[in-house]
Amino acid sequence: MPSPARALALRLLLDVEGGGSTLADLLAAPEVQALSRRDRALLHELVLGTLRHRGAVDAALLGVVDRPLKQLDRQTLASLRLGAYQLLRMRVPPHAAVSEAVDLARTTKSRGAGLVNAALRRLAREGPPPLPDPRADPALWLTSEGSLPEWLAARWLRRLGPEAAVARARAFLAVPPATFRLNPRIADALAQAEQAGLAPQALAIPGAFRATSGGAGELASAGVVYVQDAGSQMAARLAARAGLVLDACAAPGGKALLMADLAGESGRVVALESSPRRLRALAALALRWESEVLCVGGDALRPPFSASFDGVLLDAPCSGLGTLARHPDIRWRMREAEVRRQADRQSRILESVSALVRPGGRLVYSVCSGEPEEGEAVVGAFLASHPDFNTAPPPDWSRPFLGTDGFLRTSPERDGGDAFFLAVLDRA
Repeated sequence: MPSPARALALRLLLDVEGGGSTLADLLAAPEVQALSRRDRALLHELVLGTLRHRGAVDAALLGVVDRPLKQLDRQTLASLRLGAYQLLRMRVPPHAAVSEAVDLARTTKSRGAGLVNAALRRLAREGPPPLPDPRADPALWLTSEGSLPEWLAARWLRRLGPEAAVARARAFLAVPPATFRLNPRIADALAQAEQAGLAPQALAIPGAFRATSGGAGELASAGVVYVQDAGSQMAARLAARAGLVLDACAAPGGKALLMADLAGESGRVVALESSPRRLRALAALALRWESEVLCVGGDALRPPFSASFDGVLLDAPCSGLGTLARHPDIRWRMREAEVRRQADRQSRILESVSALVRPGGRLVYSVCSGEPEEGEAVVGAFLASHPDFNTAPPPDWSRPFLGTDGFLRTSPERDGGDAFFLAVLDRA
């Protein structure tokens, strides 16, 4: 019988392949949390690693499987990928990786155990094929070692050029750094982070730290720190101000909490969220963080407010293509047509919430995507039709992220973490 972590890893990979729940939701499921710490760490490594390096894994399997991979049933292919990932990327003894994968295949309704056994034994014996040269054939490198679907590799080659496309793909293959901020209600939070061995490194964004050693999980569970990507912290800092501030698409809630922490007694943050489940989680988070964020259920396309706000943050729903290191399932779930669909939705939400900004107020638009349709194209079209909004001068600390077009961007290959696009707009 396969180990519990491997059996659950197979189920999660099949769920992701089937297009159901997101990987983040699957990893937060009670059955995952019920595993021992060691088994949970193994599960995360198996699932995240297999998805993150699936292109390289499939390239290796092509040389040892006697038919196209798309002709295999889903259960057999998932068992193969899990076994091959352990052979290629983990310190698992070959005989253990092969036997566990064969046992996984036997637990499913497929009849692929024999194929899994033969293919993985051959892979263990012969090793993977030579890596393609990213300079000589960047397209092949991006779809194999770079682990991108063909449509995304082609898009990045057109838009970024070969060198930048390879650099971005490399950045997304790495386990993302743990970026966090401190709980302002705990005076010695930084000292605790240092004592925990995180070796915190201050970033350009005020209050943002990177753990250069270890992880921040235990301190985050204790409420000493809040794990939050640098781009997300930047969006909240740019939108925070005195008065009444709206976080228009607020879940999971980190940006609303940061804005409330920054405003203190001088402001009030309203967090709007359309999903009842995510709204409940957001409210519970605010309670644990001892934050007085006002959580409101409602759709940003039809906001339930008659009042105007001094500031509005729209961290819009997007493709998530800037978060491939943290959410490797997105690279295999997303389709190019979805980028255009998201951009249309973003434009409609931006139009809706902009009406809530009072004259003299501020509107911050952000997406965790580096695709231009979701960033500069959305904001450019909005500014062209709204002459009462203008790009605001950024604070000095944000200048390393400032482009010549007046918009702000984080870059995974330069900054680590996610690719974020941000626009700071003031209403005349």
